[in-house]
Amino acid sequence: MKAPRTSSPLLPFAMLVLTLVLAALDQTILSTAVPVISRELPGGWPLAWVFSAYLLAATVVIALYGRLADVLGKKPMLLLAIGLFLAGSLACGASQNVQQLVLARALQGAGGGGLMTLAMLTVPDLFAPEQRGRYQALLGAAYGVSTMFGPLMGGALVEHLSWHWAFWMNVPPAALAWAVLASTLPSKPGTPTAARAPATQGRQRMAIDWLGAALLTAALVLLLLATQHGQLNLPEQVSLWLLLALGATFTLGFLWRQKRAAHPLLPLSLFARPAYAAVSLIGTATGVALYAAVVFLPQYLQIGLHLSPTGSAWHLLPLMAGITLAAITSGKLLRAQRPAASIARAACLLMLLSFGLMAGVLQWLPAKPLALSAALLPLGLGLGLLFPIVTVVAQRVSPAQHMGIATAAPIMLRSLGGAAGVALLAALLVHLMKRELATTLAHGAPADAVTAALAHGLQSVFGCAAAAVLLALVATNWLVKKQPREGMAKAGALEATS
Repeated sequence: MKAPRTSSPLLPFAMLVLTLVLAALDQTILSTAVPVISRELPGGWPLAWVFSAYLLAATVVIALYGRLADVLGKKPMLLLAIGLFLAGSLACGASQNVQQLVLARALQGAGGGGLMTLAMLTVPDLFAPEQRGRYQALLGAAYGVSTMFGPLMGGALVEHLSWHWAFWMNVPPAALAWAVLASTLPSKPGTPTAARAPATQGRQRMAIDWLGAALLTAALVLLLLATQHGQLNLPEQVSLWLLLALGATFTLGFLWRQKRAAHPLLPLSLFARPAYAAVSLIGTATGVALYAAVVFLPQYLQIGLHLSPTGSAWHLLPLMAGITLAAITSGKLLRAQRPAASIARAACLLMLLSFGLMAGVLQWLPAKPLALSAALLPLGLGLGLLFPIVTVVAQRVSPAQHMGIATAAPIMLRSLGGAAGVALLAALLVHLMKRELATTLAHGAPADAVTAALAHGLQSVFGCAAAAVLLALVATNWLVKKQPREGMAKAGALEATS
C-alpha cells in the first residue's frame, strides 16, 4: 500500500528537518554559555541540572511518544512535541533564576525528546518505500551535524547577544514548523482522529499501558540520575548505590508488567526478532561511541592542550563532515537495495579504525590536535552509515501496529547508551588519572603530568568505546539479508545474514 502524500512532500519534510535541527542544537548549545549563565542567574541548584533536566525529560518520553503515535496517530503527537518544545524555549529564555531554568529545560526536553522519533515515523507517510532510506538518512545527518554545531552557535550568541537568545531563537522557526506541518502533513491512514467516536477514543486510551509508562519513567529517571550522580550534588542520603538499586527494581517491574499487559508499552516480542534485537544493540553502541568522542576529546583539547572551547569545537568538524557524507551515502545504498548487514559491518570497521587511530595519536603524537581531528573522520563515516540503518531496519521488521514504539526504542537506547556510557567512562578516566598522577608525584611532578595522565586515560576510554563497537559488529550477523516489506515482517520469515 502506498503511503499517503501531500501535493509537495518536500515542504513538510523540510519542516521535519528544521524541528530536528532545533532539538539537536539544544542538547549542546549551552556548553559554551554556562559560565555566563552561572554569573547572571541566581539560585542554589547545581548548574549541571540545566543539562540533566533536558536529558532526563527527553529520554523518558521517547517510548511514550512512540506508543502514543501507534494509538493516536503521528501527526497529533508531532504537533504536541513541537508545541511543548516551543513553550519550553520561551520559558527558558524568560527564566530569572536557575530553578526556573531547570524546570523550563525539563519542559523543553519533554517536547524535544519526541522530535527525533516522530520525524523518523512521519517519513513513511510522505515518501514511497524505495525513497524512505534516503530521507531518513538526511534526517540523521541533520541531527548529527546540528549536535556538533551547538557549542559554536552557543558561543557566538553569548558573545554578540545574550544567553537568552540560545532559547529564544527557537521560537520563530518552531512556530513556523508547527503551522506548516499542521496544514500540510497527512493524518494517520484510516479514520481521521477528529472523526473518531468518543467510545473509540476511550478504547484507544485504555490501550495505552500507563502503569508500564510510569514504571519505565521511574526506572529511566533513577538510572540517568545515577549516571549524573557525581555532577548533581544530590543529598547524601541519595547515594549512587541507592539510585542503582531502585533503578534496577523499577526496570524489573517494567519488564514484568510488559509480559502481562494486554497492550504493553514496549512489546518484548519485538526483541525476539533477531534483526530488531541487533539494531537495538547497534543503536546503543552508536550512543556510546558518539558521546565518547564528543565529550572526552574536547576535554583533552581544552585541559591538556589549552585550546579554547570554540577552538576545540572546530576540531570536531571531521566528525560532522563524516556523519553528513556517510548518512547521505547510506540512504543511497539502502535505496539501491544494498544489504544492510554489509553496510553496517563496514561502518563498525571504520569506527574501530577511528578509535585505534585516536589511541595511537594520544600515544605517539599527543600534542598534535590536527592529528586527533583527522582521526575522527572514520568515526563520523561509521556513525553516519549506521544512523539510517537502525531506523530503516527497525521499521522493516516490525508489525505495522507497533511501528511507533519499534522506531522509538532504538533511539531511546542510543540516548541511554550515550548517557550511561559517558558516566561509566568518566569514572574510569578519573580512576586512571588519579592512579597515574599518584605514581608520578611520588617521583617528582613534571609540568605536563596532567596532560600525560589524561592522554593515557583516554586511550583506555577509547578502548572501551571500541569494545562497544565490537559488540555492534557481532550483532550485524543478525540483520536481515532480504528486506521484508515494511510493517509486514514475520518473525519466522527473517533470514539471518551470513
